[in-house]
Amino acid sequence: MSLKGLFEGRWGIIITGLVVGILAPILVKLGNPGNMGVCVACFTRDIAGGLGLHRAAAVQYIRPEIIGLVLGATIAALAAGEWRARGGSSPLVRYIMGVIAAIGALVFLGCPWRAFLRLGGGDWNAIVGLIGFAAGIWAATFFLRRGYSLGRSRPMAPVMGWIMPAVMVGLLALLLAAPLFGRDADGNPVGPVFFSTSGPGAQHAAWWISLLAALAIGFLAQRSRFCSVGAFRNLFMLRDTKLFMGVVALAAAAFVTNLVLGQFKPGFAGQPIAHTDGLWNFMGMLLSGLAFTLGGGCPGRQLFLAGEGDTDAAVFFFGLLTGAAMAHNFNLASSAAGPSPYGPAAVIIGLVVVVILGLTLRDVAEGEEKSRSAA
Repeated sequence: MSLKGLFEGRWGIIITGLVVGILAPILVKLGNPGNMGVCVACFTRDIAGGLGLHRAAAVQYIRPEIIGLVLGATIAALAAGEWRARGGSSPLVRYIMGVIAAIGALVFLGCPWRAFLRLGGGDWNAIVGLIGFAAGIWAATFFLRRGYSLGRSRPMAPVMGWIMPAVMVGLLALLLAAPLFGRDADGNPVGPVFFSTSGPGAQHAAWWISLLAALAIGFLAQRSRFCSVGAFRNLFMLRDTKLFMGVVALAAAAFVTNLVLGQFKPGFAGQPIAHTDGLWNFMGMLLSGLAFTLGGGCPGRQLFLAGEGDTDAAVFFFGLLTGAAMAHNFNLASSAAGPSPYGPAAVIIGLVVVVILGLTLRDVAEGEEKSRSAA
């Protein structure tokens, strides 16, 4: 089997899952928050705080992991001759889906990847969240079978595809330079970049270790097309287990690695950055699963696509960034004590919006073509 065939086959998916499941607990051991070696939703939330888009002091840090996932995918796509700028497929809807998916994930306290990593660390609350995630994807297949579509993307000028990688390079520069434009009357920094001094935002591995780990993951995931949403969607719609084997490998590798590192702590109570409210763990991930599926893929997959020139995926990421900021500015995000007073209402509103979009969106170009044929 050729190296290309290995990457694109079942073993490429499994290897990617194993690498994520091993590296994520190691990053926790080296300083990242518990059961949060790699979490796209939480780390995007931290970046939003690091840029001052929200002012929750405990979650402000420009996470190198997000930067590395995008740039690793860019390197892989260029090496394979797959990098190409494209977009224009319902960007506004994708942005809205990103906002909604982030809010659902932060009610649960983690993206799909973190749900599997939490499970591998012994957090049984993740089981409820993953059932909700799978239920959201299953519900999304109803809309997909009815013809739901965001339309076709089209080729774009190369500069458009380079915007997202350039943004990541800019974020890395801000992380390393840590510019400070002054302080207010009380001596508090006024930005433009903020750093937590306590809480999850202050817990991180050395930036270069996080960056290298994420570059490796981004490279492998772009080549293998790793996607936690696609794992369940293909299982439900096609009875195809190829992608599903990747998330199984991720959870299994995380379990073994956490055991070896002494980080496996089974139970519901006292888990790091998690709550025990089963209903809203389920509902938060139900919303996320639905929004991620109808938005085109899990948050990791969106980053990999953005790295290879997909501007629609980049728009989804900016929606995720906005939603993460809103979750804290509007007191929607959960805490270890449980859901916030307003988080459940936001989930219900998000479900209504996503269902309406799911029922009403079709491929306009395809519809027009059918109308012309009928005429």
